[in-house]
Amino acid sequence: MELKDNVILNHKEIQHKIKRIAFQIYESNVDENEVVIAGIGENGFILAKQLKSTLKSISKIEPILCEVSIDKKNPLSEISTSIKPAEYTNKSIVLVDDVLNSGTTLIYSVKHFLNVPLKQFKTAVLVNRNHKKYPVKADFKGISLSTSLHEHVQVDLKGKIQQVVLE
Repeated sequence: MELKDNVILNHKEIQHKIKRIAFQIYESNVDENEVVIAGIGENGFILAKQLKSTLKSISKIEPILCEVSIDKKNPLSEISTSIKPAEYTNKSIVLVDDVLNSGTTLIYSVKHFLNVPLKQFKTAVLVNRNHKKYPVKADFKGISLSTSLHEHVQVDLKGKIQQVVLE
């Protein structure tokens, strides 16, 4: 993706947001030995991997990475995770996604994890928009945006130059 004029967060700013969110995760789990960092879909999982790496560098917490697979167009379909429920039972979980828009993806992903007892459940997003359909919030967020429904937030975390663009 090439740099555009409507860049909301550039690479350096994204890295700063990731570090800040990692510190917030650490602060809310300071007494934990392990924390499950569960990333939703493609971008959420990339963000989760970066949070895991940063959390590991700033604390003694052992982050457990988990990929959450959900059909965003049909969130009622089966949701799967890369780790078994026994591996996150009675643990602290941070559910990670790139953008919180309507809350649909996040709420159905949260529902999936509630089938077992958990110690603590938090959510983290890089971009929080204000168009929620469901009563879900991001506990940790990089940036909050007031946008119109016609605008689209494009997050590129794959390349060497990471950025968030408003289209």
